[in-house]
Amino acid sequence: MSSPVTVSVDVPQARQDVYDYLDVMANHEAFTDHILTDWKLSGPPTGVGAKVDVVTKAGGMSDPATIEVVEVEPGRMIRERNWGSKGRRVATGTYTLSDLPDGGTHIEFTFVFEQVPAREKPLVPLMRRMIRKGNERAMERLAEQLAGVHAAA
Repeated sequence: MSSPVTVSVDVPQARQDVYDYLDVMANHEAFTDHILTDWKLSGPPTGVGAKVDVVTKAGGMSDPATIEVVEVEPGRMIRERNWGSKGRRVATGTYTLSDLPDGGTHIEFTFVFEQVPAREKPLVPLMRRMIRKGNERAMERLAEQLAGVHAAA
C-alpha cells in the first residue's frame, strides 16, 4: 500500500546469534520500549505465533496494537504482522539478516503499511517519518542489547 520504511544496522555478532536473540519476542521490548509500551506476551515464546499486545507511542499519540510473528526462515528472516486502530491499520515488519564480508551481521528491518484507515491516509507521509525515526533508534538499541548479551555470555 505504501512505500516500505527500511532501516538497518551492522553488528559484530554472528547471524545465528542475532537470529536466536530476535526469535524470542520478549527480547524485543528492550530495544523498542521507546515506541512500544505495556507489553503483554502470548503464544509461544519464539517462532510463528509468538505474539504481543502493546501500546504504540508516536507523535504524542498512543494506540493499542497486536504484533504477531507470521513467517520465519530460521537464521535469516522473521516477519511480523501488526494490527492497530482497532484492526483497521495493518502492517508488516520484516527482519532480514545477512552475513557481512568480514564477519558479523547486517540487520535490516522493513516496515510496510498494508492497510490504513481512510481518515489516516493523509497522515501516512508523517507516520512513515515517525516510524523511520523510531525504528532507527530501535536498531541502535538492538546493537547495544546484542553487545550486552554477548559481553555477558
